[in-house]
Amino acid sequence: MLDLDLLQEDYAVCRFPAGTDVARLLAAGPDDKALLSVTWTPDEISVICPADRAPEGATVETPWRCLRVAGPLDLALTGILASLTAPLAAARVNVFAFSTYDTDYLLVPAVRVTEAVDALVAAGHRVNA
Repeated sequence: MLDLDLLQEDYAVCRFPAGTDVARLLAAGPDDKALLSVTWTPDEISVICPADRAPEGATVETPWRCLRVAGPLDLALTGILASLTAPLAAARVNVFAFSTYDTDYLLVPAVRVTEAVDALVAAGHRVNA
């Protein structure tokens, strides 16, 4: 059983072409209560941010709601994401997962958040809304 927090704001998943200068995104930065994640690969740059701060010029998918696993989690733990994504898959709720050093996050479509929470609770997890 895991404890999860349902973050209150809507989030956006954004895509930029590889090589885009995202320094302006990082310089603006979120306030200390918002989440911002940037992943840079040879093929693209993905940004997760509050929906109302989605950057111009990006391909943007919104709105998503964010579930944060209460952490910090030991990096040696196994099966954390599997224990969360399996019940969501069974409920046919699509997810966008990402991790930080301390914990894991799941984005679910805002229109499916009730179904997602219900599936996670039925699987034995606790969700704090």
